[in-house]
Amino acid sequence: IHSEDEKTIQKNISKARKRYGEIVPIQLHPEIRSTLACYRSTRLAVDLAEKYNSRLHILHLSTAKELQLLNAATPLSAKKITAEVCIHHLVFNDEDYERLGNRIKWNPAIKTEKDREALWEGLLQGKIDNIATDHAPHTLEEKQQTYFKAPSGGPLVQHSLVAMLEFFHQQMITPEMIVDKMCHAPAIMFRISKRGFIREGYFADLVLVDPNDPWTVSRENLLYKCKWSPFEGNSFRSKVTHTFVNGNLVYEKGLFHEEQKGERLFFERQAQE
Repeated sequence: IHSEDEKTIQKNISKARKRYGEIVPIQLHPEIRSTLACYRSTRLAVDLAEKYNSRLHILHLSTAKELQLLNAATPLSAKKITAEVCIHHLVFNDEDYERLGNRIKWNPAIKTEKDREALWEGLLQGKIDNIATDHAPHTLEEKQQTYFKAPSGGPLVQHSLVAMLEFFHQQMITPEMIVDKMCHAPAIMFRISKRGFIREGYFADLVLVDPNDPWTVSRENLLYKCKWSPFEGNSFRSKVTHTFVNGNLVYEKGLFHEEQKGERLFFERQAQE
């Protein structure tokens, strides 16, 4: 589930429109798509999942308050209720709206520094099970519209791994945990067949990284077709050099090899009785 309470959001939108009309400042985004909106929805979903012993995965956690509903005691393979955090909620806070505007307009909204710090704590403690991107490559022209017209979301796939490796350089997370949260955990949670691990008989989905090759994100080295990124101007100390999919080299130092296409995923799971 993408977890936000629509009634709460619409009430906040009505208040904002009465004050600002259609020209609502982007700084109000985390007040419109508020902590309360997130918590109410997640609380309801968790309550229902517990009541009916159902499998639940919560997308894009953005608040400290929601972490109260999760636990780290149960092994991931046995967890019925799991949750993820996105790269942008680990990187940015609400002070960045003034600098980046709609470029960091995501749903749920990027919130306070305290929320960002709590999400990091929840990730490291095991309350949050995986790291995701919520990749949504809207055009820059679309994002430059007024608040209500500008779509939410942004491009993140190209910079997701190097952004997390930057936190490794800052000694906030280990490489092993990055691999666990971005590769192992999704395969375990969703029981994806023969993916997510380097094991004999598994598909060779591999990324090679030079951990000490500094570079700066610019319009010229973006691989997104939308040709913008909220990371433009940021410098990273690590660089992805090669990518293999199903054992085939598909990316090599800026060049793509698209002769071999991807394959559908298979799952090792059954519907609940």
